[in-house]
Amino acid sequence: MSRNPAALKIAGPYARALFSYAAKYNLIHQLAVDFNNISLNLEKSTELVKVLNSPIVNKETKKQILAKILKSQLNRETFRFLMILIDRDRISLVNSIGILYLELVSNSALVKSIEVFTAFPFSRTQKSALAKKAKFMAGVREVNLIIKVDPTLVGGFLLKNGAKTLDFSIKYQLQNLAKHLGGVLNI
Repeated sequence: MSRNPAALKIAGPYARALFSYAAKYNLIHQLAVDFNNISLNLEKSTELVKVLNSPIVNKETKKQILAKILKSQLNRETFRFLMILIDRDRISLVNSIGILYLELVSNSALVKSIEVFTAFPFSRTQKSALAKKAKFMAGVREVNLIIKVDPTLVGGFLLKNGAKTLDFSIKYQLQNLAKHLGGVLNI
């Protein structure tokens, strides 16, 4: 999904309104799944994107096309929302609305994605223990660990959560030791 700043600014009120509606009717996660499906369909079909963005194609034709392609895959409320976007000539913002909606879901559900870089793959027990500790430290209900193996770390692991980084790797400890020894030897 693209992150066009202008589109995101216009899409914001739509995403917030949709999120409020979904929260009121307990549809938050169903609509999140739908927006992931919509995104996948748009990524697969550049022709669909062109038709939806075209000012030449009339609204009824766009509705019929979406009905054939997506109606059976989506929640009724999500499909109704897409029809509203077509009526208001905002269907071109569907990706941006999806991005913002999914961010709202992630923030409200207290689910955080954390990147984990490790020198060696974790066992199930290690993954479970790390996830439990990460949930506690981040103060969230759920954690999505994205584990990547990086042999240059030598040992240990590194956690990245947005701009925050916790480095428990041997590489980092060796670099700190080298800095310390360099400072001591210059005295």
